[in-house]
Amino acid sequence: MANATISPVTIRPEEAAHFGALAADWWDPKGSSAMLHRLNPVRLGFIREAVDMHWGGDIRARHPLAGKAALDVGCGAGLLCEPLARLGAQVTGVDAAAENIGAARAHARAAGLDITYHAGELAELQADRFDLVTAMEVIEHVADKGAFVHQLQERLADGGLMVISTPNRTTRSKLLLVEGAERLGMVPRGTHHWEDFVTPDELSELLAAAGLVMGAPQGIAFSPMRGLELSGDLSLNYIATARRA
Repeated sequence: MANATISPVTIRPEEAAHFGALAADWWDPKGSSAMLHRLNPVRLGFIREAVDMHWGGDIRARHPLAGKAALDVGCGAGLLCEPLARLGAQVTGVDAAAENIGAARAHARAAGLDITYHAGELAELQADRFDLVTAMEVIEHVADKGAFVHQLQERLADGGLMVISTPNRTTRSKLLLVEGAERLGMVPRGTHHWEDFVTPDELSELLAAAGLVMGAPQGIAFSPMRGLELSGDLSLNYIATARRA
């Protein structure tokens, strides 16, 4: 797909406003982003294993991303950026909501972490490329999924690794993530729009159209005994790697 046909605009203003309104308590593990705090360790476990496998690293290493640049797209207030920085990466985070970026900068500064943050469209970033590109629970919120994936691909360095997670569009996800979780107050109302969820097959096709190959996805499921965990069950949420074809 030629660059001239790619729209640089992927942000939905109403989505940016919704998440920007949550910025003040993003880092509160009992606040409106409590579910993200539970989800983050699961994502990190997947990312760490994917990083070690992709670059053949030592699974015992404390800084497997040392010397590598990482980009987290839709970074919110930096919940994933900060652990990526602690794993050794030089991290850049971009988010649609300026309020989130303000909270991210303040939290990183207080933690003594050197993270670059940018508010606005991904296309507005300088033409840097990154060894690791992540987009966690973002693609279901963008205006043009094909353009968004193409922009992610443009930011991925040769030999780099991409990690994407998103809810699956199934009857179960509609019942539990939209009608259940929002009604019970587990996530803020208006967070999820089921019709925008992306199935694994659809994500694979979007990635292929951008010249990327998706790895085998893993589900993120809920167990009453263990909480959120990686699983073979893709019906609620899943996470996958992608590489250049």
